[in-house]
Amino acid sequence: MANIESQRNLFDIPPDISYFNCAYNSPLLVKAGDALVKGALSKRHPWDRKPNDFFDDAEKFRKLTAKALGGNPECFAVVPSASYGLTAAARILEDHMGKGDEIIVLEEAFSSNYLPWLRLSQVTGARMVVAKTPTDLNWTQAVLDRITPQTKLIAVCNCHWTNGALLDLVEIKKAAQVMDAYLTLDVTQSLGAMPLDFEAVRPDFAVASGYKWLLFPYGLSLFYADPKWHHARPLEETWINRDGAEIFEKLTNYSDVYKPGARRFEMGQKCIPSLLPGGLVALEQLGGWGVANIAASLEEINDRIALALQEIGLTPIPKKHRSPHILGVSSDQGLPDELIPQLASKNIFISRRGSSLRFAPHLYINENDLDRLFETLKAVF
Repeated sequence: MANIESQRNLFDIPPDISYFNCAYNSPLLVKAGDALVKGALSKRHPWDRKPNDFFDDAEKFRKLTAKALGGNPECFAVVPSASYGLTAAARILEDHMGKGDEIIVLEEAFSSNYLPWLRLSQVTGARMVVAKTPTDLNWTQAVLDRITPQTKLIAVCNCHWTNGALLDLVEIKKAAQVMDAYLTLDVTQSLGAMPLDFEAVRPDFAVASGYKWLLFPYGLSLFYADPKWHHARPLEETWINRDGAEIFEKLTNYSDVYKPGARRFEMGQKCIPSLLPGGLVALEQLGGWGVANIAASLEEINDRIALALQEIGLTPIPKKHRSPHILGVSSDQGLPDELIPQLASKNIFISRRGSSLRFAPHLYINENDLDRLFETLKAVF
């Protein structure tokens, strides 16, 4: 792994903006923005759009995803949001769960990774089991302690969205296998910023909203389905995911055969020219940087932030439970309500989630940003 120097020149971020808030919404790469504008304006000349243009970008998306993030390209699909992907997974699992089964979720999970499972429990009679926030921040053990012979589904993430506290997905997968339980992941707050070994974890399903660490435009997300589910019924029935869809002259010869792999799970109008081209640029850039290198670089930045915050009396998540790219910080005295607006007034942007400040830098951060952050926080605290 190699640390990457600041890549600010690839983003449109003014020098007086210090943006430590990628977990909220990432800036778009300049090159991706150019691709989106070009794609949107292509609608001016619809006669230039050929049948293959309805499919090619989705195929590139699959290949670039596997190259940049790992996994089998046949397992990835284009979806609009994490909630779409998790709802698709929940609908599939309706036929495989019933009364007496248990669904494990995390306390204070993001709603997209809670509401589909709540609906699943209501439809099937399965019981929701909440893994409570551990006082030592060892979320892995908190999940393992909730697994019983009744556990049928474990719906977790790679790190908690409020503060970046880690979960060991390999260990959780091992425990799930012992109980013959399903594993679904919402990796919105980690995919693209820390490695995920799809072959080692082998989730049944995984989703990631693209507008955070994947650097996608808003409205484009990623869905993963293990090969054992490639026969399942999709959430949406669309012509574009059926066999022979490329032959427009024969679309009234309705096919009951889906395209192979995870393609059946893709949204209609999947090759949106004002979305997918920006995602392709982002995937190419992530692959060029290397996710392991991104993680190492962001970890170095967050380690510096953690040290500076400790010096002014704040408490970062312990290193052993900390993800490389998100730093959660708390205070025994509590956090002032005016802190986030105060920082924003000085063009320094972070988030507060629950009782934690959340620092989420990316490779556009430079020394000036860190200096401004440290000086302002020292003045506040």
